[in-house]
Amino acid sequence: MITEQQDKTAVAPHGFDLSVTSGLQRYSAHHGDLTLTSVFQPVFSLSHMRAVGYEGLLRAHDPLDRPVSPLDVFGDAARVGEALLVDRLAQGLHLENFALLGAEREWLFLNVHPGTLIEAYHSAALLANLRRLNIAPRRVVLEVLEDEATDLDALAQAVAAFRERGFLVALDDFGAGNVDIGRVWQLNPDIVKLDRIMLMHAQHRADMAATLPALVALLHDAGKLVLIEGVETEHEAQLALACNADFVQGFFFARPAPGLTDAAQVQGVIAEATERFRQQTETRERGETHRLAPYLRAFERAAERLSAGEPMEEVCWNFLALDHAARCYLLDSNGRQAGRNVVLRVDRAERDARFLPLEDAQGASWLRRPYFRTALVSPGRVHVTGPYLSINEALPCMTLSMTVQVGERLCVLCGDIDWFE
Repeated sequence: MITEQQDKTAVAPHGFDLSVTSGLQRYSAHHGDLTLTSVFQPVFSLSHMRAVGYEGLLRAHDPLDRPVSPLDVFGDAARVGEALLVDRLAQGLHLENFALLGAEREWLFLNVHPGTLIEAYHSAALLANLRRLNIAPRRVVLEVLEDEATDLDALAQAVAAFRERGFLVALDDFGAGNVDIGRVWQLNPDIVKLDRIMLMHAQHRADMAATLPALVALLHDAGKLVLIEGVETEHEAQLALACNADFVQGFFFARPAPGLTDAAQVQGVIAEATERFRQQTETRERGETHRLAPYLRAFERAAERLSAGEPMEEVCWNFLALDHAARCYLLDSNGRQAGRNVVLRVDRAERDARFLPLEDAQGASWLRRPYFRTALVSPGRVHVTGPYLSINEALPCMTLSMTVQVGERLCVLCGDIDWFE
């Protein structure tokens, strides 16, 4: 029922009720004995420091006004064969309430059942609602999460068709359940949403914390924007910043609400988190510079001695005597290793045992390695890689490299350091 306080031109669509709560107009609907309505979880761009979208979320209450979990609502609907019916009802509510928000340029993130995209009747209903509300497809991000019964080929074709109409598509819950990198290639979304479980693992496991930036980089290389959902703490916000995610959602930034988020407040939260990230990054980089200094001095001295004509087997001992220095080796101008690795065998023997097939690297080609190419392109100084996984022992490693003139040959001297955070 429309109250006297509301715009006289507002007309509730069939099956929906329009009411005013705290001065905000909202549509609600009934499903069985439940009252359903919408709230919106903001999606923030960390770079823009503002909301760039809102995800429509269902809220349900029973006749006694007690909250009912949306999972229960959809679960009960699925058990009686009404999953698509409730999905359409939720979409309609979110679209109607989004139109009331007054958002001028933000996206609406709309969760859709795969059947909504695949089945012509349901997809036509979605398109009709958008036309009626004058919401352009480019402002809608369709969040897709296929279930085990979904025909993936049909879903991929449907996703492609909706993208051609101007919609954006997001793959939801990446990293949870059956959603893996293969689904990214098959469905070709515009945005990939990383499930909160990945943040939880990254908080407690150093290997996962190191993997998260690489995963985001992989998705970026595949042309996908990345949204991390479920950011609830300062630490998780720092992880999202560190892994170069494009977008974030979560209670740390803003909770779901019926209306638009407070732009000034959110900008302040993101700005403070970004400043702390800058400070932590600079502190870490200063620590790395200090930690690397003795290796750099010893490595430069080794390069000088090698250029002066001293044997490779003798020039590296000061470098290798440092804690965590792993090996030295020499590459020719084609990236082929000349001679064996120079190591302190007493320090490396136990570690090397399981990787004995890799011990003899004489003649190996390291042409693909960035440390080789960088040294050749920019001669005359020591180059330092970022941490990477060494093939020698499957350990984190950093490599120093520098071009040296050895007799008539231009070579690249390399030194590996075990690099544990």
